[in-house]
Amino acid sequence: MSYKKWAIAVLASSVALTACGAKQTSQPAGQANQQAEATKEQNAAPADQVKLFKEMVEELEKAEKGEKVDFDKVSKLYADNLKKLVQARDSEFNEQLDQQISNAIKAGKDGSLKPDVVQELVHKLGLKAFFLSLRHEFKEIEEHFADKKEAKEEFEEAETFYGALKTTVEKRDQAYQTQLASTIDGAFKDMEKAVDSGQKLDFSLAKQVIDKSLMKAFYLAAGGAQGYAYKIEKAVKEGKDAKAAQAEAWAFYQSLYGYLVKSAKEDAEFIQKKFDLQTDAKEIKGDEINKSFVRAFALVAKSEYQESFENFGKDKGPVTALEGALFISVIESDAKKILGEAATKTLLQQADELVKAAKANDKAKAEALYKEIKPSLDKLANAGK
Repeated sequence: MSYKKWAIAVLASSVALTACGAKQTSQPAGQANQQAEATKEQNAAPADQVKLFKEMVEELEKAEKGEKVDFDKVSKLYADNLKKLVQARDSEFNEQLDQQISNAIKAGKDGSLKPDVVQELVHKLGLKAFFLSLRHEFKEIEEHFADKKEAKEEFEEAETFYGALKTTVEKRDQAYQTQLASTIDGAFKDMEKAVDSGQKLDFSLAKQVIDKSLMKAFYLAAGGAQGYAYKIEKAVKEGKDAKAAQAEAWAFYQSLYGYLVKSAKEDAEFIQKKFDLQTDAKEIKGDEINKSFVRAFALVAKSEYQESFENFGKDKGPVTALEGALFISVIESDAKKILGEAATKTLLQQADELVKAAKANDKAKAEALYKEIKPSLDKLANAGK
């Protein structure tokens, strides 16, 4: 696999929900994996789950047209076909998605939340469940990599789960003129080649491209220049009800929060609190949210580079170097406003070169490149301050 394929330019709540920021009880990884696998055996095929999820979303989308949503139908579709999948992800990733989704549907049925708010919560939290299912399948591929038949089956399931997320990615491409969908499609093709040829490092690199491209799509939806943070602020100024947009922003953000909070706790918690449905929409300002995202992703990138240098000479070295580069690419359009077009282009090129240096195990070159990258990352990590 050519590293050119990973060139950075290509990547170019209410009380009813109870789980907004609630602390979760951890459990042993082995127990979580056992529960996840036991539940998986009871699940419908991934293709059916994706199909039925879309059917459930179509019923919920009646709210947008002013039509009555059949919440009994929604509840049955969820309970009969998707609940076990969501519970498996809850066990494996220590989440509370089933509680959140179930409570949202219940709130729609009893009228304590408006149908359009429920629609956004159930849809976007469902997307998170499929995003986590994708990560689950990637872990399964890694664990069974030596067994080509098993790994290929897990790959096919991952590709199927992505079908639930693709429309969201394509919408961001249309809004931002990005190429995330084609990048992900290409990475899936390279991942399949890696599985077939037994090249585990190539698989790991492709996995990161898919994962971080999806994270970029979620970020653009929630906090990008055309994201819901700005839409909420605009709606408030125009005297419109912004609760559905706030629900969508919060639910999209749940696919990012757990990752960002590890390296950028202050900004991650700030965004979480602002998007929470108990927060008055008047308190949400697009620029504040956007700059918090920029700072958070810059800090995450720095953390990935640190991990890369700690793992030089191992496969994890180039993988985490690529993660650092991809996180810079997540905020590329923001960086252009803060650093300037030329400086951002240089930053992306340097990040790409650092990945190559890590793959070549050239630590001296990688360290020299990071010395040039770090001042830009520091500036992004202080954006808006």
